[in-house]
Amino acid sequence: MLPAARDRFFALLRSALEEGTLLKLTLGKARGADPSLKNIFVRPVTLKTGLAYAFVWRHATRDVTKNFPPDSAFAQCQALLGTDFLDAHLFTATQSAQLETKPDGTARLSLHAATPVAAPPAALAAHDRPKAHAIPADAPWLHSLGVTNNRGQPRDGMADKFRQIQKFAELLTHLLAEAPLPADRPLRIVDMGSGKGYLTFAVAALLGARAQVRGIEARPELAALCNRVAAEHGFGTRLAFEAGTIADAPLAPGTCDVLIALHACDTATDDALARGLAAGATLLVAAPCCQKELRRQLAAPPVLADALRHGIFQERQSEFVTDALRAHLLEWSGCRTKVFEFISTEHTAKNLMISAIRTRDTGPGNDALADRVRAFAAFYGIRTQTLARHLNFDLAGPATA
Repeated sequence: MLPAARDRFFALLRSALEEGTLLKLTLGKARGADPSLKNIFVRPVTLKTGLAYAFVWRHATRDVTKNFPPDSAFAQCQALLGTDFLDAHLFTATQSAQLETKPDGTARLSLHAATPVAAPPAALAAHDRPKAHAIPADAPWLHSLGVTNNRGQPRDGMADKFRQIQKFAELLTHLLAEAPLPADRPLRIVDMGSGKGYLTFAVAALLGARAQVRGIEARPELAALCNRVAAEHGFGTRLAFEAGTIADAPLAPGTCDVLIALHACDTATDDALARGLAAGATLLVAAPCCQKELRRQLAAPPVLADALRHGIFQERQSEFVTDALRAHLLEWSGCRTKVFEFISTEHTAKNLMISAIRTRDTGPGNDALADRVRAFAAFYGIRTQTLARHLNFDLAGPATA
């Protein structure tokens, strides 16, 4: 009976690979010879040669990606599962399957029906077509928001914004594939500080029926504009904008899977991250800007004092310390965090992105990490910071060691 569980799982996998119905495959509980290897993520891609599957080997400090045709992808999974990895999660548009393998070779298969949802648009996977975009250039909403003209070309002064939209769609596709998000219902995505909605619309267009997207914007006139454009272009109830502040927007626990906060100014980024954590978000994506809060507190370490006499270095130091501290606090709160360049600085100076995938709840056992956070804050003379206050983390607290 037990070997049948493995056979049934691989029959489901072979069918999903050959028919092109696979949305995502995750291999976990690594036990191979390389201790830095944590997971493998598999997703469909469209190459010039046809359908293939991208395997992302997730190491502690790097990712390695390789593409395989369906037959080779299946052989890779057969070789890896039960040897280098004990668990596998398979997601298709209609069901999910989990195979749990024990070190002695026995296995258990769990099957769950999923609410039928639209498969990702083929454009999402066409990563090697030089003229293909995750968001079609002729999307009518891009024209209504003033990004493109009626021929699908970026308007004067909007080429950088168009590139930013495409890059964000590409990055979000990868982050969504990495995060352990539900596959049996539409994702609940909240964009805090959505502005004119460029990227909020991109999320809704990217995911289609796979997501319910809310934009929160403090300026009522922008929320009204975005709702009108969403209605004009058939987004229906899956995209809505609300007028309100990040701090006051209704966001109850358990109502958010993905929290997005792009270019929320200064401590508004902290407010958004804290709201997302409190609402139970699995994935948080932030592109901070105007990191001013800590600049007045920064006490230059003696070795840096001469350099930090210059205002430009003080500003950059404040940006670095603020976002590094945010990353530390997110890790303490139970997230796996990455910080990377969002888009080239030739397109925007606000190019830093922080992503955080929740892997556990905050609790006992984080004393060593808390000590490292406090040591970092103490080195720069930081006594208080908004995200730390939201998380009830005392930056000046005593070390536990």
